[in-house]
Amino acid sequence: MSINLQKGQKVSLKKNVPTGLGEILVNLNWNSKQRKKGFLASLFGSDSAIDLDLGCLYELKNGQKGAVQALGNAFGSLDKPPFVSLDGDDRTGDVAGGETLRINGNKISEIKRVLVYTFIYEGVVNWKDADAVVTIKYPKAEDIVVKMDDFNSSDTMCALALFENINDETFSVEKLIQFYRGHESLDRAFNWGLKWVVGKK
Repeated sequence: MSINLQKGQKVSLKKNVPTGLGEILVNLNWNSKQRKKGFLASLFGSDSAIDLDLGCLYELKNGQKGAVQALGNAFGSLDKPPFVSLDGDDRTGDVAGGETLRINGNKISEIKRVLVYTFIYEGVVNWKDADAVVTIKYPKAEDIVVKMDDFNSSDTMCALALFENINDETFSVEKLIQFYRGHESLDRAFNWGLKWVVGKK
């Protein structure tokens, strides 16, 4: 069984282990191969592979803010601030496990909020054919599924889910699926206040 969130819906994670929430896995999987739409489409690159990147903005209780993502090699750390880490970078979408963010739920008292996003690093902006799905897993609980079921956008970045601290006991998780032109516009929409520069991976 799993919980399939609807856009704007919030659920609270359940504390099922004595130490806290345990390790929270946020996995992104997608279909890298665009559907071919004929000879002219292929000439203009519409059937090219798509490279989605998973990442997040984080804000700690002490005011520390930042991003965890492959771009800029900001892979984070699970056992020390920001208590969020990214496993790796799937350049193709063909890796069975996709990409996974890990959040240390036992450090919830130090984490204020985490905004999970994905962006198209390479490939044509075609969210529908990417068919991306986020699955949130944590100990002894049902999976929480966030499907990208809204795809009418030419923007390259999508806010997927927002984790917010509730009384240092649990996180609420809200399905967003909101599109932005890039990191800066996403940042402004959620009042993060970071300074952004062009990065490479």
